[in-house]
Amino acid sequence: MSTVLETEEQQALRAAVAALGKRYGRDYMTSVVRDGAHPRELWTEAAKLGYLGVNLPEEYGGGGSGMAELSIVLEELGAAGSPLLMMVVSPAICGTVIARFGTDTQKQQWLPGLADGSLTMAFGITEPDAGSNSHRITTTARRDGEDWLLTGRKVFVSGVDIADATLVVGRTEDARTGKLKPCLFIVPRDAPGFRRSQIDMELQAPEKQFELVLDDVRLPADALVGGGTSRSGAAGSGGEDAGLLQLFAGLNPERIMTAAFALGMGRYALGRAVEYARTRQVWKEPIGSHQAIAHPLAQAHIELELARLMMQKAARLYDEGDDIGAGEAANMAKYAAAEACVKAVDQAVHTLGGNGLTREYGLASLITAARVARIAPVSREMILNYVSHQSLGLPKSY
Repeated sequence: MSTVLETEEQQALRAAVAALGKRYGRDYMTSVVRDGAHPRELWTEAAKLGYLGVNLPEEYGGGGSGMAELSIVLEELGAAGSPLLMMVVSPAICGTVIARFGTDTQKQQWLPGLADGSLTMAFGITEPDAGSNSHRITTTARRDGEDWLLTGRKVFVSGVDIADATLVVGRTEDARTGKLKPCLFIVPRDAPGFRRSQIDMELQAPEKQFELVLDDVRLPADALVGGGTSRSGAAGSGGEDAGLLQLFAGLNPERIMTAAFALGMGRYALGRAVEYARTRQVWKEPIGSHQAIAHPLAQAHIELELARLMMQKAARLYDEGDDIGAGEAANMAKYAAAEACVKAVDQAVHTLGGNGLTREYGLASLITAARVARIAPVSREMILNYVSHQSLGLPKSY
């Protein structure tokens, strides 16, 4: 793929991560899934090389770069067949939120570990009854002396079993207005009243999905991201809308990284299909010489390239501090990359025919995995709603 829009440093990073990914590859990830394990070896080596924390501040052990660089890491690992889904959550969402809004104590406690991979953090926002409507989140926190008591449920939370803590999106009551407003809490894995149960998924991935139950989980005052309370009891030290700002600060990187995840998967599938089409011979010439095979693969390549351009735009806007512009671009990038990924995987499987459904070639499992980017962290329909309202100015139907 073309890298003319990237700096020499970014191109060097891409090449280095690609080399790392190839040393592990799809066979490694498949064996990890088969054994019910986690890709700790790859995670540890990527962290040691500085790739996992490339977006986090240098003063806390990170690389001092941004989402442009972190998305390169995930895309190239995915293109090699060994993506690390927890990169979307731990350094991208949680690391970004804490780096931008955390107290000095929170930064010192979490950022060095998130950067060097020794600490991992999950992210809990989705609820059984809220779906895509974040305004219906019912996980609430109330004051009990100096502590917080957090109660609620979350679903489809990745990697809770290996995470040292979960960044949970809840709501608190504003002392002035009485209305509930968003807030983010750092909940340790072993906190009393914090229970998890694994969700049985058809998806074949090392990262397990969980439902969380928070039953009056007692948290210290400094568990609230940004920390502190006003004398009136209102949460947060960043103003009335601090929680909302924190939330969106994490959601834009989440969409950018989901795009990177999808692009890597699409590139991997396309690469396998092209290799097969070049060598598979049924009649006189390899099947890749037939336009019915070649053209759909070319189209998949074009759509992946276009999606990457939007991802690069979103990452650049975010790294430059344009949260509003990045919000639009990140949603578009996630949409485009997910669509391109699904089509690339489908065409790759079809190109291989019956071989595309065998375990030997390892493409069939991607049919399910590719749909993750269409569904999570926000459905394509909600992105179309966002674009129709925010970009085109059309009225809402809800």
